[in-house]
Amino acid sequence: MDRKLVAFERWPAHLADRYRARGYWLGKPLCHGAEAQARHRPGATAILCGDRAVSYGDLDAQARALAARLAQAGFGHGDTALVQLPNVAEFYIVFQALLKAGIVPINALWSHRQSELASYAEQIRPRLLIADRSHPVFGGNGFAAGCDRLALALYRNAEDPRRDLAAWLDPAGAPAAEFRPTPAGQVAFFQLSGGSTGTPKLIPRTHDDYDYSIRESNRICGVTEATRFLVALPAPHNYLMSSPGALGVFQAGGTVVLAAAPDPQICFPLIARHRIDMVPLVPSAVALWLEAARRDAPDLSSLERMLVGGAAFAEATARQVPGVFGCALQQVFGMAEGLVNYTRDGDDAETVFASQGRPISPDDEIRILDESGREVPEGTPGMLAVRGPYTFRGYYNAPEQNARVFDREGFYYSGDVVERTETGSLRVVGRVKDQINRGGEKIAAEEIENLLLRHPQVRQAALVAVPDPMMGERSCAVIVGEDGLRAPALRRHLMEQGIAEYKIPDRFQFAEALPLTPVGKTDKKALREALARPAPAPVS
Repeated sequence: MDRKLVAFERWPAHLADRYRARGYWLGKPLCHGAEAQARHRPGATAILCGDRAVSYGDLDAQARALAARLAQAGFGHGDTALVQLPNVAEFYIVFQALLKAGIVPINALWSHRQSELASYAEQIRPRLLIADRSHPVFGGNGFAAGCDRLALALYRNAEDPRRDLAAWLDPAGAPAAEFRPTPAGQVAFFQLSGGSTGTPKLIPRTHDDYDYSIRESNRICGVTEATRFLVALPAPHNYLMSSPGALGVFQAGGTVVLAAAPDPQICFPLIARHRIDMVPLVPSAVALWLEAARRDAPDLSSLERMLVGGAAFAEATARQVPGVFGCALQQVFGMAEGLVNYTRDGDDAETVFASQGRPISPDDEIRILDESGREVPEGTPGMLAVRGPYTFRGYYNAPEQNARVFDREGFYYSGDVVERTETGSLRVVGRVKDQINRGGEKIAAEEIENLLLRHPQVRQAALVAVPDPMMGERSCAVIVGEDGLRAPALRRHLMEQGIAEYKIPDRFQFAEALPLTPVGKTDKKALREALARPAPAPVS
């Protein structure tokens, strides 16, 4: 029985008509790509997960079995689900099943705990929970008992056969219940905002808009049925889902290879064993891979393309990728809210190594604005505002937040500070909120971080604000570097770069590693909290 569909902010009719007329929105459900592969190439391998190989036929059969059982249990349009699974094949099978049945999920990250999960449950009030018993929150039934509308909880590694996810995925004995996806113009699932502080906001993504982003990403990145794509970052993250992501690989008929983490000791053997040719990483993971590749000389000869996104990528590090890994670098700048940019095959070296690429759609409308809302000249940093055929129109059930980040014309203000190059590419300079106000002088943290990374002994760098009674804020650079590196050498290095004196960090802190958010970005909130605590010993 259909219920009221999930509400969301729609595109204005004149824009929706344009996007359909130009072939961006095709009116197909998001599960259509994997379904087509199951019809035409059922024996082809869709997923490699440990020692398991899941064919497209198996993927579709198991997803249909779960969708049918859920439909028989009374689930369908208007229902929401909270899903938390690790990087395993079941994550994708469950996602396909929920799309088929018209159930709208949130895919929580494996690192999320009680606070985040409770917030998601409060926002969407799910009738369905699918999780893993090995997760600390789901070792018992306490979380499920606290969800007021929950009608069913299924678990991977469950002891109770009635709640065993594997039994619900088994095609044997699946009922003949009817099910269907939500209409293509409706919400397919919720993505999580990429903010590094606070509980992520919920982003309604429709079948039409997400499918367009995936198709264009496939075209730009050259994804084919021969592609072997490594998923080592969290599978639910937007980058790993759609840029081009696992869903792009499923549309093209390639193979997704799963890893538990981006640790090179885990990933390098998988690359050699499965002849992986495409891998998406974040800059912090690239730094680890570079160090490990130089030390261990692994067999990475199958790699053809390394996508790097999730944060601005220091040019000095970017230029090392082709020589060390023997593959092409493709930079990605995207957001779960929509806009995706790529460098392209054939771009000049300056564009590839020193920018984050161009938008994927001719109808991506980009404005780069100063604090007064005026567009800035080319090459001048400014605030990014965007609207387009796959950029959302509002966070879920968040009118106050939407009023802050959208203007009257429907442009979304992402909080990124970017500049446009002569070739039309965007270069990420920093974040509006990732600025240090040092006595009235604004310092873009990523600018200083990139300069620090040019020093041959610096492996990772993060610049954060520390409170100061005189200046309001002062800057502290947290450095992961080689033994023997000291603050005076870094100060000299920065002065030699010709930057203003006020941009030189007031303080340097050396660390063995930088804390990371669940999606692999530097966790600056954690750094600020650590720096605010009394230090056990003086720092330079």
